[in-house]
Amino acid sequence: MTSNNIIILTAPSGAGKTTIKTRLLAEMADILSFSVSATTRKMRAGERDGVDYIFTDEPAFKEKIATEAFVEWEMVYPGMYYGTTIEELQRIWHAAKTPLLDIDVKGALNVKKKYGSKVLAIFIEPPSLEVLKERLTKRGTDNPEQIQIRIDKALEEMKYRKSFDKVVLNNNIDRAVEDTMILIRDFLNNC
Repeated sequence: MTSNNIIILTAPSGAGKTTIKTRLLAEMADILSFSVSATTRKMRAGERDGVDYIFTDEPAFKEKIATEAFVEWEMVYPGMYYGTTIEELQRIWHAAKTPLLDIDVKGALNVKKKYGSKVLAIFIEPPSLEVLKERLTKRGTDNPEQIQIRIDKALEEMKYRKSFDKVVLNNNIDRAVEDTMILIRDFLNNC
C-alpha cells in the first residue's frame, strides 16, 4: 500500500453516505481516517465542531479560498460553502492513513481530476428518488422547501454517477457497507 491515496464517498443528500462512512471508519480504523470538511452551514443538533465539520463563517471560508488552502470547495446550496483543506489531507497522510472524504459530487470530481489514479471515487446511489425523499423527511433536519431543493440537486447529481470509479447501490445498508469495504481494500491493495 502506498501513501497519499484518497478514498471519496459521494452521493445525493440522503443516499446514506454518512452512515456508510461511519461504519467504514469503525471497521477500517487501522487504515482510514475521516477528512473533516470545512463548512459555512449552521451546526445541527448532535454535531461537533472539528469532528463532524469545521464550522466557520463565510469571510473566513473565502479567505481560505483566496489563499488556495482548499483541495476542493463548492457552494453546495445557496449560501452554504463546503471544502476540503490541503492541511486536513496532509494531517491524515502524516498519520500513515488514507483520508476518507465524504463530499459532494462536484467536489469529488475536482479531487479526482487533481489526484487521478491516487483516488478511488465511489458514488453511493439511492434505490429511487421516492426512497431518497422519504429518508430526507424522516431525518427531520430540513423543512419541505429544503427537502425539495435537495431532491432537485439529487436529480442533477445522479447524472454524474457514471463519472465515478465505482457505484454502490444502497438499497440495503449492510450490503452497501460490505460492497464499499471490498472496493476500498481492493484499491488500496493494488496501489
